[in-house]
Amino acid sequence: MTITDAQIEAGQAVYSSRTLKIYDILVLGLSNRFIWQCSTSTILAFYNQFYSTNHLDVGVGTGWFPAHAKLPGSEPVVTLLDLNQGCLDFAAQRIAEANPSINLQKIKADVFKSLPNDGPFQSICLGYLLHCLPGSLPDKAIVLDNVMSLLAEEGTLFGATILSGGVKRGWAARRLMAFYNSKGIFTNDRDSLSDLKKLLEERFSHVDIRIEGCVALFQASGQRRETA
Repeated sequence: MTITDAQIEAGQAVYSSRTLKIYDILVLGLSNRFIWQCSTSTILAFYNQFYSTNHLDVGVGTGWFPAHAKLPGSEPVVTLLDLNQGCLDFAAQRIAEANPSINLQKIKADVFKSLPNDGPFQSICLGYLLHCLPGSLPDKAIVLDNVMSLLAEEGTLFGATILSGGVKRGWAARRLMAFYNSKGIFTNDRDSLSDLKKLLEERFSHVDIRIEGCVALFQASGQRRETA
C-alpha cells in the first residue's frame, strides 16, 4: 500500500489545541482503563524501565508520559519528534513545567520520511503512535527503520500500540476502534500481534511484548543493522 501525504496529514490533524485539552481525560483517564483495558499507570510503569538520560519521544501527544516519568540523571535530555507543531509546543510546555531540569529539544518531522540526524539516542519511545499511522503494520515498517537510524547501537526502543488481532477486545473496544478507523483517527483494523512481533524480531535480537487488554507494550534492543 502506498501511503500518501494526505493520509499522513489527516492522521495527525485531529490533534488540535481543543483536542489536546481533553485528550488526557478521554484517552488516559477513560479509554485506557475502561475501553482498552490497559491503565495509564500500567503504561507509565512499563515506560519507566527504559527511559535514558538521552531520550527521544516520537508521537508526543500531550507530553503526559515524559512529564510524569522517572527520568534518570540530574539533567536528562528529552527530544520530542512529531509532525504536529501544536503537539510539540503543548508537550514541551507541559514537560518543562513539570521538570525544569530537563534539556528539551523539538523536531518537526514526518516519520514516514528520512529523519534529521540528531541522534544517537539511548532510548526511543513510540507511545500510541503506530495505531494512528496509515497503512498496515508491514506498511509502517519504514517508520521503524527511520527511527532506528537515530537509535544508539546499545539503545532501547519501546512503546505501546493498540492492536486489533491476537488480543482480546471487548464490545466497547471493538465499537470504538471501528469508529476511530472510519474517521482516520486510527488505522489499526489489520494490526495484529503476530505482525508486530515479526517487524520487531526482524530488526532486533531481543524483543519483549507484553499484552494488557488490547494494548501491546513492547521493548526491543540489539539492532540487526543489516535491516536498518
